[in-house]
Amino acid sequence: MEKTDKKVEILKAAELLFSEFGFEGTSTRQIAKESGANISMINYYFGSKEGVFLEIMESRISGFKSHLDLINEEQIPAKEKLLKVVEQYATRIFSNIGFHKMMHRELSLTQRPEMFCQIKDAMASNRLVIEKIIEKGIAEGTFRQVDVRMSIASIMGTITLIATSPSKVSDIENFDISDSEQAEPLRKRLVSHLQDLIITHLTIQK
Repeated sequence: MEKTDKKVEILKAAELLFSEFGFEGTSTRQIAKESGANISMINYYFGSKEGVFLEIMESRISGFKSHLDLINEEQIPAKEKLLKVVEQYATRIFSNIGFHKMMHRELSLTQRPEMFCQIKDAMASNRLVIEKIIEKGIAEGTFRQVDVRMSIASIMGTITLIATSPSKVSDIENFDISDSEQAEPLRKRLVSHLQDLIITHLTIQK
């Protein structure tokens, strides 16, 4: 139990450091100091700083995959499933903006091909679940024929854009996305906009 707890502490400390300083700006020594572990223990559990980073990434991504699978298994119309996906995805992103920014910074740099590929593969599995929801809606006649991947990119890309550059849609000077009093109204506004967009873009108007 103690070993498991220490592993969790390492991951928690590393995530905070990665979110604040980025991958390059965080050292294994800093992670050890912040978590109360030693470098040998970090190497034993994860192999390297890269191993710590990948485990955090995969845990976050697979965690959302579990939520997606649960939504997909619900006996509700495809439209309701997709509206839930948007709500939950936006909520997850806004609950940890620092980590989300760091993840996309790493994906944009592509300086570590092996890490980049593993993260992209994990994200692709999430996208496939959303694709199935939309494709089922099309097959059932609920959704019109659309470019499914373009539609997903539009939805998820908008969430990422607003989360990382909130000033593009806010008149608040020096908008602080980490301040819940400022962020929560924006999150609700974003979800409402995207859910309206889904209805307008995907559903067949009768």
